[in-house]
Amino acid sequence: MRHARIDRWSRLDSPVHRLHPVAKVLAALGMLVAVATMTKPVLHLVAVYFAMLGVCVLAARLPVVRMLTGAAVVLPFACAIGVVSILSGDPNRAIMLLVRSYLSSLTALLLVASTPLSELLGGLDRLGAPAFLLQVMQFLYRYLMVLREEASAMRDAAASRAGSVRILEFKKAAGAAGVLFARAHTRASAIHRAMVARGFDGRMPTFRPTPLLLSDAIFAAAAVCAVVAARLALK
Repeated sequence: MRHARIDRWSRLDSPVHRLHPVAKVLAALGMLVAVATMTKPVLHLVAVYFAMLGVCVLAARLPVVRMLTGAAVVLPFACAIGVVSILSGDPNRAIMLLVRSYLSSLTALLLVASTPLSELLGGLDRLGAPAFLLQVMQFLYRYLMVLREEASAMRDAAASRAGSVRILEFKKAAGAAGVLFARAHTRASAIHRAMVARGFDGRMPTFRPTPLLLSDAIFAAAAVCAVVAARLALK
């Protein structure tokens, strides 16, 4: 079975990967709050935050170029709103929207790329996140993986028959999308029935609970303090 690129990254071995999920979630939350509350385009502060995230990417032994380009996926949406801000006569707001969007996206990508989903959800659970929300997140992730596998199987089948579906061929594309969702739904339903038959009670079990060590707590506290200190010093 093929796995998503981010899922493969999350199972690497590095000092960042070995940190407790709770510590990484708290550090990421501190960065996200600091970035979200930035109101002025302070170049030095943006550079410091970007450098912090870059150091973490290097420490996690993740591919730097792919991480940077992957975080840019939010920029088209942010640019659309930024254009509205520019037309309304507020270019600073447009700049800050792009900066906040990119830094927030890079922070979230770093978190999920250095923490397997089961451990990340376990960390959120220990922090008191709603159990229903965590369950929806896990099933959504698993359904997207099923959808991806079915799409890959259909693509291979079409290629073996020397066929292809182009985006501009609306009827073929619509028919293929319908078949894809029907196959994915059937497979997801079979997976759910198998889980229920094996005793699934609505809560995903944690097979490898890990204790929160002193070093993890020190990392979380140091990361949050560094973010806050940079914000206070360079605002």
